[in-house]
Amino acid sequence: MKTHTSWLALLLAAFALSCTTRPGADNSSAPQAVPVVTLKASTETTYQEYPAAITGLSTVEIRPQVAGILERVYVDEGTFVREGQPLFKIDDRPFTEQLNQANANLQAAEAAVESAKLEVEKMSRLTEQKMLSDFQLKTAQAAHKAALAQLEQAKAQVASARINVGYTTIKAPVSGYIGRLLRKQGSLVSPTDPDALTQLSDVRQLHVYFSLAERDFIRFRDQYTGNSLEEKLANVPPVHLVLPDNSVYQSPGKIDMVDGQFDPNTGAITLRATFPNENGLLRAGNTGKIRLGLKHREAILVPQSATVELQDKIFVYALDDSNKVAKQPISIIAKSGPNYLIRHGLRSGDRIVVKGMDYLQDGQVINPQPLSADSIKRIAFN
Repeated sequence: MKTHTSWLALLLAAFALSCTTRPGADNSSAPQAVPVVTLKASTETTYQEYPAAITGLSTVEIRPQVAGILERVYVDEGTFVREGQPLFKIDDRPFTEQLNQANANLQAAEAAVESAKLEVEKMSRLTEQKMLSDFQLKTAQAAHKAALAQLEQAKAQVASARINVGYTTIKAPVSGYIGRLLRKQGSLVSPTDPDALTQLSDVRQLHVYFSLAERDFIRFRDQYTGNSLEEKLANVPPVHLVLPDNSVYQSPGKIDMVDGQFDPNTGAITLRATFPNENGLLRAGNTGKIRLGLKHREAILVPQSATVELQDKIFVYALDDSNKVAKQPISIIAKSGPNYLIRHGLRSGDRIVVKGMDYLQDGQVINPQPLSADSIKRIAFN
C-alpha cells in the first residue's frame, strides 16, 4: 500500500511538470491597460495675484479757512456731491461786519484822494501865478500820492474781507463722496484744528497700487514688445481686480504707471492700474488683488492628477518606446488651473500615465490607452 501511494505522488508531480514546461505555454500575465497622454507644447497663460491698495482719483481734506461757529451742515456722510456744491456754512456775521468796515474805509480813502487832487489843482494854479512856492505844490502832490496809496490799501482790505465772507461757505473742490463728519452744527472750527471737517474722495476712477518683486517685474516687462517702458505698458492687456470675496470687479483696468525706483528695503517696485468706477461701487480704502497674466511659450502642460509627490519632489510615470514606465522627476514653472507648467523633465511628444499610478512600478510594461483632449480635461478636473 505504501509503494502504491509513492507511485501516485510521482505521477502527479510529473503531470504538473509537463503542464508548466509545455511548449507554447505563456507564463506571464497580459500587460495592464493604463490611460496615457502624449504631451504637446503650446503657449499658455498663467495668472498671479498681488495684494493691492485702492485709492480714489483724489482724496481732499475739507478744512475751514476762517474761524467761527459752524452754523449749517448741508450734506450727510457718504453723500455724493459735485464740484462747487456747498458743504458747510460758518456764521458770517463777524466777517460781514469786517467787510462793511472795509467798504467804509474805502469810501473815506476815495474821498481823501479826491480832496488831495483838488488841493494839487489849487496849488498848481497858485504856483503858476507866482503866489506860492514850488515847495508847497510838491507837498500837495506828495499828499495826493499818499491818499492814492491809502486808497489801494483800502481796496485790498475790501477784497480780503470779501474773501473771508466767501470762506464762510465751504464748497466742494472736486466731485466725490463725503467721508465722516467730524464736526457737528454749533461747533467752533478753526484753520488750526488738528482734524479736518471731513474728507472728499473723487472715486470716478480708482488708482490701484501693487508691487512686484524684481524677478517678477523683469518677467512681466520682457513679455511685451516696445523699446521703452512706456511703449511696453501701452501693449499690456487689461488687468483684473479680485475683491476680498474672490469675486472679480466688473470693469478691467489698465496699468499706466511704474514707480521710478525699487524699494531698497523690500526689493519690490510699485505699479499702478487705473479702473473706471462710474457707479461708485468701490471706495477709497478698499483692498483687493491685481491678477496679472504671464505668457509661457512652448510650455508643457501636465495634469496635477497625473503626478506623484515623493520626498518633496514631484514625479510622473513616463513611457519609453517599449511601453516601459519609469518615474521621471519634473521641475514646475507655475500652475494653470488643474495643470502644472513644466520647466524641465519632459518634452513635446513624450507620453505619460495619467491615471492608476499607484499600481505601477519602475520598469513595468503596460498596455497604453491613448486619451482624447476631452478625456484629459475630465481627468484633470477630477
